[in-house]
Amino acid sequence: MNTADANNSSCKKYNRILIKLSGEALASSPDGKTKGDSVLNYSTLRIICEKIKEVHDMGTDIAVVVGGGNIWRGAQGVDFDRVRSDHMGMLATTINSLALQDTLEHMGVDTRVMTAVEMKQFAEPYIRNMAMSHLNKKRVIIFGCGIGSPYFSTDTTAVLRAKEINADIVLFAKNGTDGIYDSDPNAENSHAKFLHHPDYDYILSNKLGVIDGTAAAFGQKNKIKCCVFNLNDPENIVRIVKGEDIGSIVEE
Repeated sequence: MNTADANNSSCKKYNRILIKLSGEALASSPDGKTKGDSVLNYSTLRIICEKIKEVHDMGTDIAVVVGGGNIWRGAQGVDFDRVRSDHMGMLATTINSLALQDTLEHMGVDTRVMTAVEMKQFAEPYIRNMAMSHLNKKRVIIFGCGIGSPYFSTDTTAVLRAKEINADIVLFAKNGTDGIYDSDPNAENSHAKFLHHPDYDYILSNKLGVIDGTAAAFGQKNKIKCCVFNLNDPENIVRIVKGEDIGSIVEE
């Protein structure tokens, strides 16, 4: 290890992270304020990948779970069968995963997409031992297709995969909110209070929707640490890995 690598490694707090990105984040402007006409905003995609690369260069192992809401959301007023609609959403996450992979590889980051639904021409099937092997070889892995079953959100996928790969923390990257509040901060006449260190009991008992309820229950049972933070400043990804007090930290 050269001196620069040693210095980068010494400034990090987490050795292995999982980043949960929403599909909508990839369609928005870099500041998160404007959604473009395209399903992907290439400036946003590039900036997010630059920050992932910066963390990767620090020596941190990185996995990513990405949603598909920029391409398909089941609740669009279309009377599709729920299972089929969720299958369409899984395919949307794969498109986003491939876009992230291509952008990272253009930056020189060795990357693998692994999908819970087998599609060998596009990506590797998710096998836990293979995922661990990729991480140990310092490859960024991107998980597509959720957990491969309908009715489960990509939030749930994030905490499940984090447990499987022994991630130190899950980073829930949100657009337009800097963490968890005790009520909707965007509501009219809101007096919402920011919560720096809520626990899972509080999130579940108050039905705070910033994290999916199934994901929160799984995180509680399996003692998974997570951070909910604002992706409108992608530099926050780097700051959190360095140990800065960004967003809301949730622990058991």
